[in-house]
Amino acid sequence: SELDAGVFNFVVKPIVSSFYKYWTDKDAKVGTTEQIRLGLDSARNLILNGGYTEEKFNEIIDKTFKSYLENDQTTRQCKKTHKNYSRLEAVSKKLLISQVKEALILLGIKEDVKTYNDLSRATYKTKEKAYQALIVQLDLNEAGIKIVEEDDNILKVAVGKNFITTTLRKGFDLTKQKLIDELDEIFY
Repeated sequence: SELDAGVFNFVVKPIVSSFYKYWTDKDAKVGTTEQIRLGLDSARNLILNGGYTEEKFNEIIDKTFKSYLENDQTTRQCKKTHKNYSRLEAVSKKLLISQVKEALILLGIKEDVKTYNDLSRATYKTKEKAYQALIVQLDLNEAGIKIVEEDDNILKVAVGKNFITTTLRKGFDLTKQKLIDELDEIFY
């Protein structure tokens, strides 16, 4: 069965569904918000402390990464002892690096912007440039999901792994399409 719970499927599936709903409604939002804050704060610290140098950038990434990883929705649900965890960790580090680089660009905007759409247009100038920046983030997120899909034993939960990975994939695919569609609204 989908949850591999046999005759107890009628009991287990609602529990797993409730866990996943709670996780996506509460835990994921808090984690994502904290990751955004960490990326922005890292970029701000670079700017306020003399600007970008490769050495300072790497120091900030190393200093921030532990907190970033603790707030990562995927790695938080995975076993640190699993053989593929280090791959997942490497993807998360690439995500942080990418997010800090994008935040440096955002924080460097001189235009007077009032909305998110204004900020996006001022930052990327064209839909194509915004799309390229978005795709980097999406590709890295997808790489993390693929690691979990390759071997769902990486997940901490005992049952419902197939349900969780399927839901994770569907949620990612919907979010990906929504973000791509929003570019049409931003760059009209």
